[in-house]
Amino acid sequence: MLELTNIRKAFNQGRHNEYWALSGIDLAIPERKVTALRGPSGSGKTTLLTILGCLARPTEGRVRLKGEDISGLPERFLTEIRRQTFGFIFQQFNLIRGLSAIENVVLPAYPTGRPRKVLLERAEALLADVNLGHRRDAKVEWLSGGEQQRVAICRALINDPEALIADEPTANLDTKLSKEFLGILERLAASGRTIILTSHDPMVVESAVVDHVVTLRDGQIVDEK
Repeated sequence: MLELTNIRKAFNQGRHNEYWALSGIDLAIPERKVTALRGPSGSGKTTLLTILGCLARPTEGRVRLKGEDISGLPERFLTEIRRQTFGFIFQQFNLIRGLSAIENVVLPAYPTGRPRKVLLERAEALLADVNLGHRRDAKVEWLSGGEQQRVAICRALINDPEALIADEPTANLDTKLSKEFLGILERLAASGRTIILTSHDPMVVESAVVDHVVTLRDGQIVDEK
């Protein structure tokens, strides 16, 4: 689905504290598979994830999405690609306090122009699918960590994306909730979505749900299987 060629990413380029987070990454992300990026802190996996999800641009190198080079597209086109192609699950969930679960779920879909009634119906179905239908009107700050993550997953799915991007999805969860997440991940993978995630968690990376594991160290791929 995605192909990276000679990707390099610098921060503070040209300054005394210039830092190259990625150095010469060549990587192909298989379609309709689960890919896990792993490595120690500072290895570059989160930076790589943001480039794969079109949230950041590489300093050098080419990014192809389904065969099309998108490296030089203007930001307005990348915004549309992100909206149509990707759903994002952030490590800290990034839910909007003061809004209900269902209001958080529908937020990314408002720019599509679909009727609010249609969006609410889809959001209700998504919440019901993860056993949160009874919490649809609860403000997100009243929810447990596991419930907040399920709201974040529903929000990522509201636009029916082809691919899901998840940054350390179990970092704030205990073992029981991590296993619940893996169950949801398995269902999402079975639905035919491409899933790319980062994780320190062996329970996730070594799970049978994961098809493709990429190990990074010091901004380079050191193993792939």
